Formats: sequence, C-alpha cells, structure tokens
Amino acid sequence: MTTVSFGTRLASELAAKRHLCVGVDPHAPLLADWGLADDAAGAERMGREVVAAAAGVAACIKPQVAFFERFGSAGYVALERVLADARDAGLLVIADVKRGDIGTSFAAYADAWLRPGSPLEADAMTVVAYQGFGSLSGAYDRVRHDGKGLFVLAATSNPEARDVQLARRSDGRSVAEAMVADAVAFDTPGDDHVNSIGVVLGATLNLADFGIDITVPPARPALPVLAPGFGFQGARVENAGTIFGGLGWALLASESRSVLAGGPIGLATRVRDRAEAVATALTV
Repeated sequence: MTTVSFGTRLASELAAKRHLCVGVDPHAPLLADWGLADDAAGAERMGREVVAAAAGVAACIKPQVAFFERFGSAGYVALERVLADARDAGLLVIADVKRGDIGTSFAAYADAWLRPGSPLEADAMTVVAYQGFGSLSGAYDRVRHDGKGLFVLAATSNPEARDVQLARRSDGRSVAEAMVADAVAFDTPGDDHVNSIGVVLGATLNLADFGIDITVPPARPALPVLAPGFGFQGARVENAGTIFGGLGWALLASESRSVLAGGPIGLATRVRDRAEAVATALTV
C-alpha cells in the first residue's frame, strides 16, 4: 500500500481553505477557566473537546506536550487518548514537542512521535535544528516512507531567540534564513503541492529582519508555515495575508488561548469563527 505523504494530506486541508491550527494547551489557568481540575483528567477532557470542535473545521490541532507531561505517566495516557480521538476523526495532529538532538537520540524522538503504531503517534512534530539541519536525519525515514512531517523552528516570536536566529553563518545568511532554505530544499516523494517539512515563523515578527522574503511567489511544492503568535500574542488572523505574503498559501495559523479561553461553552463557535477569519484573510 502506498503511503500518502504529510504534504499531500496537508495540501487537501489547504485546498479546502482550512488554515487554522488549534493549540491544545491545558495549563492551570485555562483548566480553571473550564472548571476543570489541574490534573491529567482535566487535560484529557479539554483535549478531547478541542478535537470534537476542530474536526472538519480546522486543518489540525497542536497539543503542547509539556502541559500533559507535567502530570507524568497519567499525562501521557491522557495525551494518547486525545491523539486517538484525533486519528478517529481524521484530524491532522502536530505534536508540539520541539525535540532536537543528534544520531540515535533524535531517531528515538522520531520513533516516539512519528512511528506508525506508536501510542504517541502524530502526523508531524515541531523540531529544533540548531545543531545543523542534518541533525534531523533520524526522522527522514519517517517523513519519506511513513508519511510524516516536521516543522523546524526558524524565526520564533519570543524575544530571547532573536540573537540566535539572527546570527550570521559563514555564507552570510541568518540562521533563520538558512533553516527556511534547507526546508524548501528537502525532497519528499509525492509532495507535488506542499512539502512535508515546513518551518515555524512567528506572526508577530517582521520576517524581512531575518532575511526571509515574503514577496516571492510560493515555491512548488509550497513550504508549509506553522505560525504562532495570532490571538493572545497580538497578531490578528485577519492580517495573515499581509504578514506572510507569498508564504500564505501553505500557512497554518496557530491559535490556542484566544480560542480556548471562555471554556467549553461556545468553543465550537470560536473555532469556526477563527477558521473562517483566516480563510478569508488568505483568499486571493
């Protein structure tokens, strides 16, 4: 049986004008807002309700794994149930794990989060490649043969990252610019429209400061961009087209607190409203 690439599956979501990525961030204040206990059961309840609200409306969900693993083994069981619900619903999942290492260590991270049949199996994972893009090679088989995806941190919204991401390499490019170029160059069989390796770019940034040109026509296959910073952090999804320009075709606008705040009542409406807003912003 031929495995469908992550890029192909993502392209189907984008073609349906689904660009919203709903974050699943069950931290203590949000759980309290939902009237839930700050424990694994509360995190599971929130996560499963987000899946139900997002299925068929958002492109994907993005569980922030830290908010589950703080509960130890019970938190991982809760996350496994959220992931199982998402698979049953046909909803893409990006595990926000931000793993990075070399050799067999990174390959083990890929096995945990991307291996078909793993209890923690997701469709893609966020990764850190500051030890070199080649440090991600332990996941390449998962991408090329198992239909999985990676989102590489390139230019993130947190101010502390600027010194590293703006640092110049020996070829004169910024670290962020080079991460984008390496992701664009990665070749995955079957990725005719959208690449299976994308990048994380903060929506609150001026990407030109990092050497990232948003004025060029989108690459083919297009580079998927996971963009945090919308909503609570200040960027407006209504401005997504202006912020990302030619990168907007394969944009995933990530929102969590702005969607989750207010509890389960009205959650489905908030998800639908944000999904429609970003789709409208990116319609040319």
